[in-house]
Amino acid sequence: MSLSTSGRRHFDDIEEEVRFLRERIKHLMQIKMNLEQDLDRYRREVERLMSPPHIEATVLEVLDSESVIVKSTTGPNLIVKVSNGIDVKSLRPGMRVALNNRGSAIVRVLPNVVDPMVRAMEVIEKPNVTFDDIGGLEKQIRELYEVVVLPLIKPEVFRELGIEPPKGVLLHGPPGTGKTLLAKAVARASNARFIRVVASEFVNKFIGEGARLVREVFRYARDNAPAIIFIDEIDAIGSRRADLGTSGDREVQRTLLQLLAELDGFEPLSNVKVIAATNRLDLLDPALLRPGRFDRIIEVPLPGYEGRLEILKVHTRKVKLAKDVDLARIAALTEGFSGADLKAVVTEAGYYAIREGRKRLAMKDFLRAVEKVRSRIGRSSNSSIGSLTQHY
Repeated sequence: MSLSTSGRRHFDDIEEEVRFLRERIKHLMQIKMNLEQDLDRYRREVERLMSPPHIEATVLEVLDSESVIVKSTTGPNLIVKVSNGIDVKSLRPGMRVALNNRGSAIVRVLPNVVDPMVRAMEVIEKPNVTFDDIGGLEKQIRELYEVVVLPLIKPEVFRELGIEPPKGVLLHGPPGTGKTLLAKAVARASNARFIRVVASEFVNKFIGEGARLVREVFRYARDNAPAIIFIDEIDAIGSRRADLGTSGDREVQRTLLQLLAELDGFEPLSNVKVIAATNRLDLLDPALLRPGRFDRIIEVPLPGYEGRLEILKVHTRKVKLAKDVDLARIAALTEGFSGADLKAVVTEAGYYAIREGRKRLAMKDFLRAVEKVRSRIGRSSNSSIGSLTQHY
């Protein structure tokens, strides 16, 4: 009887050990499956990393449902096939694609990439400047509205009349007269993206980089239309061309030629408009000013008395003024001041009030500010200001 019990216990122990070994085998089999999956994944990753690189190309023309003409970055134009995973109807001229290195077939459509230099430029979705924020430039505002805003918001009016609006507008005048503000206000009025470029940013020490940046800016504007391209200080690349010059001068000329080519390629009623600004109209190359390019030239002069009064009203709209402040008198004392100078007068007057612990700007603050700004910009002093300051 004791042997039978002992044997049963021994059998139970063996059975328990068999169950443990089966569970262990099952666990090891699961580990093996996981390792095989990892190995397969790593093998595919190695194959992907070791596979030949794709070639970037630009679509030139779609021939039929199977063939496309592309320009590869390696140089020549190629007639290539389209892989099954690509919809030929989705291909358009100018799109970036990837070519298989072995068969030169289109295997992928690449997204458009914005040049980092373009991203670094001032791009505003909707400027916060309106025409109400600009004083003394009613004539210029009317002209800009007619030649830039109307073609963007009501192109059908021009089509019905059969006339073509100017492709580009050139603003010229002394510094600080409001050329940039006008361009921003135009962009807001037409619900267009505002792209501001200082022309000197196009000048690059590497050959061809300036022309490439010009192409990138215009391409970005077309891809994000409606848009206003504002080229400030255009005389940096648009000066008169000379027969002789250094390699740097020739590079600037190449950049100018690319700008002229982009302007010539524009449709007058397209959703992209170009506004340029300069302080030196006399330096510009005649090719920029001929009809079909910057054929509307608008002068933005220093404001007269009425203009200065309007500008002062704009800049003091949210400012707390004392009862003795006479904006008309300040406008009379600031002859030769630009809009930026008048804004500086209001700011300096605020500092004088802050120093004396007052919450409202007094007339004496403005008179001191006029004297300070006048001495800074080098305008001839008005002898009556000193006595007026003492009076106040």
